[in-house]
Amino acid sequence: MNCHKGIEESIYTYLKDYPRNTKFVEIGIGNNTLCAEKLAADGFSVRASDIRSGLPIDESSGIVFRSDDIFEPDLDFYRGADLIYSIRPGIEMVPSLISIAKAVNCDLIVYHLGC
Repeated sequence: MNCHKGIEESIYTYLKDYPRNTKFVEIGIGNNTLCAEKLAADGFSVRASDIRSGLPIDESSGIVFRSDDIFEPDLDFYRGADLIYSIRPGIEMVPSLISIAKAVNCDLIVYHLGC
């Protein structure tokens, strides 16, 4: 199994046990959409952002995607989230992740270390 997909699967396994009405936001989704896709398929509300636009996120997946620069975030996109998570963000992103979670009053999970 690809190591990165294994990490995505592990995070999904943890998050899937949250109550079904939990609203998730994945920041820095990039091309590894596995966790967000599986959560959306389970019926969770899932939003995702990345600084890059035009990522391969199919609207039919149930994921609401927005291109956003977390160093100057559009906080309205993150409001209403119960939990923000980020898988393997760059170290420079972590302070902004914390700031966004505080600003919208939600929990934050960051998986920073690689395999």
